[in-house]
Amino acid sequence: MAIIPENTIKIKAPAKINLTLDVTGRRNDGYHNLEMVMQTVSVYDELEVSILPENPKKPVVFNMDKELPDKIPPEKNLVYKAASLMIEKYNIKNSFNIFLKKNIPAAAGLAGGSTDCAATLIAINRMCQLGLTDEELCQTGVLLGADVPYCIKKGTMLSQGIGDILSPLPALGQVWIVLVNPEIAVSTAYVYKHLELDKFPCHPGTNKMIKAIQENNIHHIASCLFNVMETVTIKEYPVLDEIKKFLEGSGAAGALMSGSGPTVFGIFENENKAREAYHKAKEEYNNFSIILCHTVQS
Repeated sequence: MAIIPENTIKIKAPAKINLTLDVTGRRNDGYHNLEMVMQTVSVYDELEVSILPENPKKPVVFNMDKELPDKIPPEKNLVYKAASLMIEKYNIKNSFNIFLKKNIPAAAGLAGGSTDCAATLIAINRMCQLGLTDEELCQTGVLLGADVPYCIKKGTMLSQGIGDILSPLPALGQVWIVLVNPEIAVSTAYVYKHLELDKFPCHPGTNKMIKAIQENNIHHIASCLFNVMETVTIKEYPVLDEIKKFLEGSGAAGALMSGSGPTVFGIFENENKAREAYHKAKEEYNNFSIILCHTVQS
C-alpha cells in the first residue's frame, strides 16, 4: 500500500486521569483485573508524522524534543513500536518519520506513553487510508498496552478487564483540574507487587461514580474519587498525601492520585477556583510540574 493522500499529519495525544481505580483480583496469566472510570483531560503531547519513501533498513525514524527519565532507546518507545506494527500488519510500503513533542509528564500515571501510541495508530490509519474502525485500531493497540484502546476512544469511560474492556459513560461536563506531579519515579510493577488485595478496607463505588457523572454533580464526583493504588504509592511517597491535602485546602472539591502515580489531581467547582489553586501550587511547589487543565471528550 503506497497511495498516500497526505505527506505530513499533526495530531494531538491527550492525557487521562483516573476518577476511580480498583483492582478486583489477580488473573491466571499474571495480570490484574481492573475496574476504572477514566477521563480525558486537556493536556496534550503533539506528534508530527511524515511519509518517507520506502526504506527497508529504517522503516521508522523517531525523534522527540526531550529525553525520557528512563532513557529507553527509540526502538523501545511505544510510538516506534506502533508504527512498526502497522507497517508489518498492513504491508505498508512506505517509511515514517515521527517527531514527538512531549508535554505530558512522563511516567506520571497520565497514560503519556499509551496516548502517544494511540495517536500514532490513528495517524497512520488516516494517512494510509487503511479505513480501520476504532474497534479495529483497539485490537491492534491492546497488543502494545492495556491503556492504548482507551486512548484511542477517549472521553469518559468505564474500563474493565486488564483495561481493554471499555464501556462509554455519559460525557462529563467541563471540570477544571490542577495536576501536581512531584517528578519522582514510581514503579508500576512495584505498586502491583505490594498491593494487598485481601486487606483493602474498602473499594471504590464505581456505580456511585457513574451515577454522579450522570448527574454531572461535581461534589458527588469528588466524594466518589478513589484509587486503591494509593495504599502502596502514598505509603512509599508521603508527599503525595501532602499534595492531596494542599489541593483540598486550596479549594478543590476533591483530590486523588492518578494511575499508579505520582501525579495528584484536584477537581474544582469552577475555573476561577482552579486558577487560584494553580498559582498557589506554583508558589508552594516551585520544583514540581504544575498544570492547569480541564476535562475533554476527545
